Amino acid sequence: MAYVSPNFPTKKALKTAVAEGKQVTVYSPGMGDVPTNGTCSVEGPHFPKPHTWYATATVRDGLVVKVT
Repeated sequence: MAYVSPNFPTKKALKTAVAEGKQVTVYSPGMGDVPTNGTCSVEGPHFPKPHTWYATATVRDGLVVKVT
């Protein structure tokens, strides 16, 4: 699982930011690589808060372009 940056409190907030064209990136803190092109699983909000949402992010050129 990876995180997105910035840290979104809800999946809806993440989807809204992506739809508005804001720059959202994906990173994995010390647990492998994330794709610069392709799909990956993401979760949030970031640790130490409990994860309350999970999504699949489509990444193009290092930026999230779609969230499902």
